[in-house]
Amino acid sequence: MRSPLNRRGFIAAGAALAAGAAVPGLSGCAALAAADFDPDTLVIHSQLGGTAPGSATFRAVLDTFRRENPRIAVKSLVNGDELGQVYETSRLAKKEADVVMVNLYDKTVAWTELGATVPVGGYLDAWGLRDRVIPGALKEWTDPKGRLRALPYISSNWPVAFNTSLLRAAGVDTIPTTGDELIAAAGKLRAKGTAPVTIGGNDWTGQKLLAQIIQTFLTPEQARALYSTGDFSGLPQARDGVAYFVELRDAGVFTDKAQGLTTDSMTTQFNTEAAAMESAMSSALARVPGKVAARTEVGGWPPAPGAAHPKPTILRTYTVSGFWISPNGTKKIENVEKFVRFMYRPDVISRFVSEGGRDMAVKTDTLSDNFPLVAKAQRLGDSVSQVVLPDLYVPPSAVQPLIQATSTAFTPGTSARRILALLDGAYRHA
Repeated sequence: MRSPLNRRGFIAAGAALAAGAAVPGLSGCAALAAADFDPDTLVIHSQLGGTAPGSATFRAVLDTFRRENPRIAVKSLVNGDELGQVYETSRLAKKEADVVMVNLYDKTVAWTELGATVPVGGYLDAWGLRDRVIPGALKEWTDPKGRLRALPYISSNWPVAFNTSLLRAAGVDTIPTTGDELIAAAGKLRAKGTAPVTIGGNDWTGQKLLAQIIQTFLTPEQARALYSTGDFSGLPQARDGVAYFVELRDAGVFTDKAQGLTTDSMTTQFNTEAAAMESAMSSALARVPGKVAARTEVGGWPPAPGAAHPKPTILRTYTVSGFWISPNGTKKIENVEKFVRFMYRPDVISRFVSEGGRDMAVKTDTLSDNFPLVAKAQRLGDSVSQVVLPDLYVPPSAVQPLIQATSTAFTPGTSARRILALLDGAYRHA
């Protein structure tokens, strides 16, 4: 989920290209050669590759699009977390893909501002697609100047998964809904040799959970202001949230050595039943093996007494993936329009939900019944409270320093004061 574009990086990378120097992160990249301008070739750059949920569906619908549009050659470029680096470098050479499917996070937040992609609100209206998009998605994808950065597509629920079989085996008969119940459950699980909450404390999953816990005593308005400014030490409610996190960590709620784990480590621990709980977005829920899913329930993160949220909390976001249009794409806008209209068709949307287990930012009546945990998360409704996803408010330069601070926060023995200083410093020294 990383992307290195900012004004300094954009200029520096441009100078490197002009000088013929190698740009870090470009190793193995085919995008520069692949995206040479061809008016009859539509180049799509996405993260939907391998076994990621929805990838097989994406490949299948691309084949359908090719059959229905034989005069349009479609080239699919796939990258993982390095997609942003690859795209930015190819854009500097003016050989970027025409359409990019990637999330709104980290430095992609600045793409439209910097001219790496174009505003798409006019296209959305001209193509008659505005009513197809969930209003909340349009709001999240619109920048402070009123520009729609990309056409919203994939969204996500982000609840907590509870393996009820492991909990019962440890003598925990109900899902924890308060901090005290969570701490008590963690003790019983550890006594049985089972890790309580697994989390990727060394990457974005840990950063999101830490942000969620910090918001225990924050209103949404306070959370948005906090993650825009980074004044953690100056806000009493934020200090209380960090103290609550430290209380949970020191009580053994999180898996051992969480500070060194990644998303893959986390999902492996939960999917192999080495851990009883995980904070998991719907794409991870879709990958839980059937036998484990059958004994798993979803809910929210247990709050502390005096919390600003009356119910256990979850994260939701409409910004998992959208269709960004590049300057090259504007030269092939008729083909881009055909592709986007096709992807917004109800039958195509339904396939991503029913076959790919994805939540969508586009309106649909289809539920992910083939992915029971995703479907359960879709039905949580008023049983949980929603906290603010910080992605849209954190300055791009602070994203990676915040993840580094998160790893230290999950390290046993790190004081609340030290965590607050690191969080503040992520904004000052990025």
